Amino acid sequence: MAGADYPWLLADIGGTNARFGLVHADGAPVVDVVSFKCGDHESPQAAAGLYLEQLTRRDGKAVRPQSMALALATPIVGDTVKMTNSAWIVSRTELANALGARRVLLLNDFEALALALPLLDDEQTRWIGAARADRRWPMAVIGPGTGLGVSSCVLVNGGWIALAAEGGHVTAAAADDFEGDVLRVLRGELVHVSAEHLMSGVGLPLLHRAVCAVRGAPFQPLDAEGITRAAREHGDADCRATLDTFCAMLGTFAGNVALTVGARGGVFVAGGIVPRLGELFITSRFRERFEAKGRFAAYMARIATGLIVAPHAALTGAAHALAQTGANAA
Repeated sequence: MAGADYPWLLADIGGTNARFGLVHADGAPVVDVVSFKCGDHESPQAAAGLYLEQLTRRDGKAVRPQSMALALATPIVGDTVKMTNSAWIVSRTELANALGARRVLLLNDFEALALALPLLDDEQTRWIGAARADRRWPMAVIGPGTGLGVSSCVLVNGGWIALAAEGGHVTAAAADDFEGDVLRVLRGELVHVSAEHLMSGVGLPLLHRAVCAVRGAPFQPLDAEGITRAAREHGDADCRATLDTFCAMLGTFAGNVALTVGARGGVFVAGGIVPRLGELFITSRFRERFEAKGRFAAYMARIATGLIVAPHAALTGAAHALAQTGANAA
């Protein structure tokens, strides 16, 4: 891209927070990252305008990016999308008109994360198991956050294509009798028990309740943060069992994703929950379950799994998407 096109404005917008940053040159890192509460601003263009205004006041010169890329925690259909977990409506036309941008690219947030994978180095990933990424092959990312995100990327003619998906809503699968009993409890309450119902911030309290029911233990309602804290800091046996089941089922799910999309390059974990688990996750049954595919166990053993520790990976992926679109992003 021509130098006059810089800086690029990037955004990672979820249900609660919107993070903005800039890229000033080809291959340069994302800088000046600032987070805003979505609920404090009427629209994404209002929040972005405030971000640019703050930079202008700080630097003493106007910051007017002509190109923008936004990673959004919602499916992208058309030029205007409604955020899943906030009141914001994101419109390419309104953003362009309000901010004077010539190019505005909208991506699903996990599509952006997938496009960050080819750019990550070993210092930006904490590996789980002995295998390491091979970026000649397709890669996948899963993310237990508020929901459960899934995407993958494929190298095609020297460029990377990300596949936006809704894999978190596949039917949850049990790998042992205990998990079968957990699913049986939830099937008595839900029309469809998805992976997201178990492996997300929304789902972890459901999983906890079902685990307590199977264990015959008294149930105390807790949110995802409370379950994690009770397990890690207080050694609560039922919360520990919940997180053990969560990690094991996430490993099964990650292995299923690897087999389905042919992610021989590696499967990466993002999202807000897993980093909070710390060593509990690293030493969990995640990797064991990832490889537990019977006749394909040796195949799975060669596929890397890693926890993304790079800050603002979605912004990096959004910049990668913008770099690859060129003149195709109107």
